[in-house]
Amino acid sequence: MNSEQWGIFDEEYRVVAVESQSLTIRGVRSGQVLTIVTQNPEAPLTPADYRPGQLISLSDPLNRPVN
Repeated sequence: MNSEQWGIFDEEYRVVAVESQSLTIRGVRSGQVLTIVTQNPEAPLTPADYRPGQLISLSDPLNRPVN
């Protein structure tokens, strides 16, 4: 199956690196590397929250139920 057929929300990722304002992850199937940057300096990302090697998935904020 071609990795182009998968969306970023259909993939599982491994945490590669964590810095206070960014999280770098690599897709398990695609190998695609993404860096997620937080805009909130009051809530830093930490290795305690995102351990290197940890398996995570992304959720689409547009597909959340409306309150």
